[in-house]
Amino acid sequence: MSSSTERPRAAIVGTGFIGAVHLDALRRLGVPVAGVLGSSHSRSVEFAQSWGLGRAYRDYDELLSDEAVDVVHITSPNDQHFPQARDALRAGKHVVCEKPLAMDSVETGQLAALAESTGLVAAVNFNIRFYPHVHEMRSRVATGSVGRPYLVTGSYLQDWLLLDTDWNWRLDSARGGDLRVVGDIGSHWFDLASFVTGQRIVEVMADLTTFIPVRRRPSGEVATFSAVSGPTTDAKIGSEDGGSILLRFDGGARGAVSVSQVSAGRKNAVSIEVSASTASLSWRGERPDELWIGHRESPNEVLLRDPALLSPSAASITRLPGGHAEGFENGFAALYAAVYGDVAAGGPAADPTYATFADGHYEALVIDAVAESARTSSWTAVADHGFGTTGSERT
Repeated sequence: MSSSTERPRAAIVGTGFIGAVHLDALRRLGVPVAGVLGSSHSRSVEFAQSWGLGRAYRDYDELLSDEAVDVVHITSPNDQHFPQARDALRAGKHVVCEKPLAMDSVETGQLAALAESTGLVAAVNFNIRFYPHVHEMRSRVATGSVGRPYLVTGSYLQDWLLLDTDWNWRLDSARGGDLRVVGDIGSHWFDLASFVTGQRIVEVMADLTTFIPVRRRPSGEVATFSAVSGPTTDAKIGSEDGGSILLRFDGGARGAVSVSQVSAGRKNAVSIEVSASTASLSWRGERPDELWIGHRESPNEVLLRDPALLSPSAASITRLPGGHAEGFENGFAALYAAVYGDVAAGGPAADPTYATFADGHYEALVIDAVAESARTSSWTAVADHGFGTTGSERT
């Protein structure tokens, strides 16, 4: 930033669905957005004009050389995350990167080390952390009001790749990675479970399946969640359509999660339940304003989101009064409020609530363990991430 009185300014890489979500959240926070870079200059221009942005960059070097940009939001396909995040940090820019942080744990390890050495804010866009009731669950576990977590269960189910005619760049392992569903939405659930419980996943047992081994690939690009049209060719699929994973946590909890992109009727159905020693907590992303609290010897409860009834951490990210539904887009705004607070302060807080690049590296190591477990049909340990305390841990 050119002066201490100016607000941090952003640029966005990517013009798809999630790039527009980033931009909308930034505008609602009053963060100036200097410009955008798409997969082609024509796409950059089209997006800039439709959103009223001042600049459509011709290439990434032009974006990074723009002194008006303090923070780079990376929403490009997975194979671009590593070079774009690396170059942004080297250019002295803070970074918000979509998940997964990179294509493999070698790349994520390099990014985590680089972020640590620069002292810049480097966040991974695990937005599910920033639903108020997720913060409420975390607070109740941390204070011990529900006792010691025994079992952590849930799922992340979608149906947008149910048909063999459905297509997206994530189906191409060279662009999306070897594990598609686990990397795309399973990583969200792993981060959610660790964030809520304060425990890291240390061992996994995975069963992954490709239900549709051959799909009909269109000749052109298809935006995420969009329908396919035009001529197609057969394409063999190497990544999984779904699976189930058993988990062991370092605090003694056990877990189980199912993930799928072929579950008819499930559009974006993330859920998590913590069965603890004195009470249970259950939350579903498609009903985000409701937190179920289970008891043995008294009536169960449903806590509706109301800042007057929530813990301080949950109330602090609640943007609307009770009875006014909050949803997907508000979580992004809450996440970026935390990120840009640290940007304005000059660097990351000691224990940020947003996921850091060290968290992103840890998630990549969990995904590595899932891949090895699925290959060997055995329990597999998660490698030590090697970057100390991150935003998923509590002291």
